[in-house]
Order: sequence, then C-alpha cells, then structure tokens
Amino acid sequence: MNEVQVFINRLKKIGITLELMGNYPWIYLDKVNGNKIESEDWVNANHGYCIAWSGVKLNEEAHLNWYHIKKTFELIRKYK
Repeated sequence: MNEVQVFINRLKKIGITLELMGNYPWIYLDKVNGNKIESEDWVNANHGYCIAWSGVKLNEEAHLNWYHIKKTFELIRKYK
C-alpha cells in the first residue's frame, strides 16, 4: 500500500472521504465528502488540486506532494 492510499484510509477513519482523479503522472484531489474542489483553490496545477504524483521510475509508487500538505489540509477542512 502506498502513502496516498494510507492517507486516504486514515482520513476515512475520521469521517472524511476523498475522491481523487488522475492525469498521469499527477493525482488530483477532486472532492472532499462529495464537495467538489473549486478552480479558485487550484494553486499548483491547471487541471485540479494536485496532492500527489506517480513515480517516475519503473515500479515506483505514488508520492504525496508534501510541499503543499498544509494547503491540502486547509482545503480538506474547507470542503468537509
């Protein structure tokens, strides 16, 4: 299990459901508890709020974008 899945599972235990979408290699946060992330909150991409990216090496797992983790939790609080 990669760190993105662990992140999703831990939030699910406290009642926060994340919906993600992808545009390889990026993974975007699309919805929090069914609430869509608005384009005004996309600070680090043009197609959604990027929370992670897939590995660039063969068989490397996805990684969370820890650089924006504070902003990620701010958005989760805002949209939950």
